[in-house]
Amino acid sequence: MENTFKAIAFLKAKSGKNQLLKEALLALIEPTRNEEGCLEYVLYEDYESSGAFYMNEEFKNEEAFEAHIQTDHFQNFAKRTDELLSDPVNVVRISQVSN
Repeated sequence: MENTFKAIAFLKAKSGKNQLLKEALLALIEPTRNEEGCLEYVLYEDYESSGAFYMNEEFKNEEAFEAHIQTDHFQNFAKRTDELLSDPVNVVRISQVSN
């Protein structure tokens, strides 16, 4: 699947907002996985850095990712980023180079 859109998003909670950010991110999982173009959407928390989260994302193509960020559930999350995040979301697009 060479044309898939793969990315890892890094999100860091503001001080005292760790649990609220975690809950907001978890609320994205089910509706995102139900999107037609979503292939993978998995949340990880940094073992050594409380409040640091990584979202591993894969969509069938860039258009599916763009559709994802326009959904109501994602837009509702985006409206809360100033409240929850210490820094802007850092999305790093990746490509697989080994099995």
